[in-house]
Amino acid sequence: MSPSRRPSAQTAAVLRALAVRPADWWYGYDLSRETGLAAGSLYLILMRLSGRRQLEAQWEPSEHPGRPARHMYRLTAPGLALAATVWPAASRAATLVRPQPRPQAGGI
Repeated sequence: MSPSRRPSAQTAAVLRALAVRPADWWYGYDLSRETGLAAGSLYLILMRLSGRRQLEAQWEPSEHPGRPARHMYRLTAPGLALAATVWPAASRAATLVRPQPRPQAGGI
């Protein structure tokens, strides 16, 4: 996202939700409930933010046989900086964040 262009209201809602607990991993379903966005809108935003390296994404294998793996998301440092442009509290949260180690596939 160019510095002169502000995120859409929907993107801003996703950034605010993620910035509340920026070190935590979020599932898309939880973000959908938190923001009120439909899956079709939400996942396009998540893919765009991830493609711009403002969001980190990884797969979490299912604990239940036969269920598919799930994607998990969290903000990167550039993503948190973007969140601060739409929600000033995000910049305060960034100073409190201690990055959590990235879970390894299969070891969750």
